[in-house]
Amino acid sequence: MKTLAIVVGGGPSPGINAVIAAATIEARNSDLRVLGVRTGFRALVRGDAEAARELEIGDVSRIHFEGGSILGTSRVNPARTPEDLRAVVEALRRLGVSYLLTIGGDDTAFAASRVAGAMPGELAVVHVPKTIDNDLPLPPEVPTFGYTTAVNLGKDLVQNLMRDATTMGRWFFVTVMGRHAGHLALGIAGAAGATLAVIAEEFPAGRVPLDRLADILEGAIIKHRLLGHEDGVAILAEGLLEKLDPATLGPVERDSYGNVRLAELELGRMLKSRVTASLAARGLTVGIVAKDLGYELRCAPPDGFDIQYCRSLGYWAVHFLLDGGTEAMVTIQGGRLVPMAFREIVDATTGRIRVRYVDVGSEMYRTLAAYMIRLKPEDLADPERVRSLAAAGRMPEADFLARFGPVAGGTGQRGTASRGEYHAAQGEHRTKSREHPGQPGELPPVD
Repeated sequence: MKTLAIVVGGGPSPGINAVIAAATIEARNSDLRVLGVRTGFRALVRGDAEAARELEIGDVSRIHFEGGSILGTSRVNPARTPEDLRAVVEALRRLGVSYLLTIGGDDTAFAASRVAGAMPGELAVVHVPKTIDNDLPLPPEVPTFGYTTAVNLGKDLVQNLMRDATTMGRWFFVTVMGRHAGHLALGIAGAAGATLAVIAEEFPAGRVPLDRLADILEGAIIKHRLLGHEDGVAILAEGLLEKLDPATLGPVERDSYGNVRLAELELGRMLKSRVTASLAARGLTVGIVAKDLGYELRCAPPDGFDIQYCRSLGYWAVHFLLDGGTEAMVTIQGGRLVPMAFREIVDATTGRIRVRYVDVGSEMYRTLAAYMIRLKPEDLADPERVRSLAAAGRMPEADFLARFGPVAGGTGQRGTASRGEYHAAQGEHRTKSREHPGQPGELPPVD
């Protein structure tokens, strides 16, 4: 009897248990022995064979409703050192594993590819893409599992914050998980109708000064104040932290994959401090609460879509292995199984799994941007509008233009681009975005 081992890596995501259940049931029905490896690659790096528990259909038949992972998870990189990789290989051999199914995000996919490369012809490996960040290199219309559940729950939580903001007359700066890409932040902001969202893909070139992010938020506060509102909710993508100058962040901790532990850096609190001080210097008192959102989403029970989607992924991942497949990420596209070979999803420059970014040239993004309350080029094109905004911010007009022109997409001078020039620039950007689909680029906000 051949053996399938199931390993979960990275952070939790709604739907993990549905994948485990479907894979176990189909593997047992196909006369495979199934081992669930508790704590993922951490146990294998330690050579802990006792962490592998045998799974039967009765153990998993109803777990697809549950959040979290019955096998736990970890962020241990099995290829961090040659010794660690060798320990994993030896552990899999001792357990008699012929097939390995990994569940995780980009780091776990990278780990799976390295383990497969260390056991050619000996171990067949398949990866199931999991992350609430939605940033694995799948086609644009295919989500990673857990994303839709996280957006739905995040929408409800942000709606509660919006009600609190209106009731108390204050702002919330909400940092939403998403290490590299802003899909989750944008999805939650759009679904909840948050005041604005700021994502890293808006800034494709180089570093972004922390003051520029603070000016975007302060400009939104001033514009909303002019519209008669003293409250708002700004959604900030966690990935913005990777755009900041490392000197701004100070000493940082990293995981075994070399990723900065972004959740510990408190982006919202840094921006709250700067915006509050800037407004107070001009006699404006605005209550701001910084909040992080992410851990609340990761172990939620999966919604109906994610349950069905994850059961399909688990079922077809096993069939992919039984049909002789290996070294691929399994996906469901248009209702059909489409394996994506590891070699196709690896960035040749970095050797890591490619990241799917928000396409800020897309109509979907442009729609969401249109509903955001933030400074835009047309705000600076109308002299009367500038006077009103400067008064709302208690600033001289020249100072207002110099300060907020860059974050509004203007030049920082009274002579901003004409509406014709602005729309021509939009058309040029759309052309470039279609030539390079899926890549981050900067787009002036829409009218």
